[in-house]
Amino acid sequence: MKNLGSSPLSRRQFLTVAGIGIAAASFVPRLLFGQSNSAIVPAMLDEAAKAKIDTQPIRRSISVLSGSGGNIAVLSGKDGKLLIDSGFRVSKPRLSEALARVSSDPITQLINTHWHTDHTDGNAWVHAAGAHITAHENTKKHLEASTRVEGWKWTFPPSSASALPATVFEKDHRIHHNDTEIALRYYGPAHTDCDISVVFQDADVIHVGDTWWNGIYPFIDYSTGGSIDGMIHATEQNLNFISGKMAVIPGHGPVGNKAGLGEFQDMLVTIRRNVADLKKQGKSVEETIAAKPTQRYDAKFGQSLISPAFFTSLVYIGV
Repeated sequence: MKNLGSSPLSRRQFLTVAGIGIAAASFVPRLLFGQSNSAIVPAMLDEAAKAKIDTQPIRRSISVLSGSGGNIAVLSGKDGKLLIDSGFRVSKPRLSEALARVSSDPITQLINTHWHTDHTDGNAWVHAAGAHITAHENTKKHLEASTRVEGWKWTFPPSSASALPATVFEKDHRIHHNDTEIALRYYGPAHTDCDISVVFQDADVIHVGDTWWNGIYPFIDYSTGGSIDGMIHATEQNLNFISGKMAVIPGHGPVGNKAGLGEFQDMLVTIRRNVADLKKQGKSVEETIAAKPTQRYDAKFGQSLISPAFFTSLVYIGV
């Protein structure tokens, strides 16, 4: 399998691929961003507007498009294109060109892995192109209401009616499309309270959304139901389900496999334990950050916008 890119992400690259998916906790230190929190969303949108869209064929008419927020999976065929996530709407011209290069099939289906804007901001134009939108019921709940992100001093307004999922489910859902059985499964609260996995059963491919950030410390959105323990539990579910031959599409970072997920799980569990021990000793968040509980993993996971200090502060909230 060709790798989407395994080198550490620069801050600019991370802004492009991670986008709004890092909705913030209330006390995210401003110094981590190098600019006022209220400028983060416009900066991310500006990056997405200029980003190149890269295309990687996976297997059996499934491709991954990266560059507009979260990774977008595309299943092509006689029933039309099925997309998983829609990226940023400012990427529409480049995404449209990339989709046309994948195949001439029209867009007919869209699945959202969760509510975050880097995965749903393009919903309206994808729906206008012909897509029926499916998501977990909590995704619709967040999209149809105003959502305040305190760490960015930013309130996301309700999405338009055309951007909302028309089909929602509580636990599990199945779609048959392009001679492929597609299984949607709700994790329970993890990165948010609406994360789902999408399995292309005939192709042995799974999209796990933002329950996996491959090679990147993940954001945990406590503001809409996420938690460090939820992230660990979701990763355990993934590892119990995924076979060694399965291609795993993360929400952010290169396409990977079960071995990579195992490394991610080890990182989450170890850092959670380290931070919990320090907090139990009465250490403040600043003292916990200074103790460097993530140090063992920083070279691999800590080279992006979500710095070791930021991730430590996120874990500290939840232990």
